[in-house]
Amino acid sequence: QVQLVESGGGSVQPGGSLRLSCTASGRSVTVPSMAWYRQTPGKERELVAIFKADRSTDYAESVKGRFTISRDRAWSTAYLQMNSLKPEDTAVYYCRAVIFGRDVWGQGTQVTVSE
Repeated sequence: QVQLVESGGGSVQPGGSLRLSCTASGRSVTVPSMAWYRQTPGKERELVAIFKADRSTDYAESVKGRFTISRDRAWSTAYLQMNSLKPEDTAVYYCRAVIFGRDVWGQGTQVTVSE
């Protein structure tokens, strides 16, 4: 069974950077489209960035120009480079993909932006 495993979260000061990774593990698989979401307590999970099967990307307005989603050449990993981080970026970040027709979510990784 394929799982999505995230890494790279942590604590950083405002203006800092972090890079998140999400890898499909469990068996050899290529994943055409992968996305990053985030969620804070009491709020719905929101789409942050998506890398589509046609290699186009889309971002939430709040992160445009600061975050970049990219993929590895094996099409099994997605990255989220986060620059100029703000306190309002604090959240649990999840990756998501449809793998063999199944909607799969990662376990989440905490990102905290504070002084």
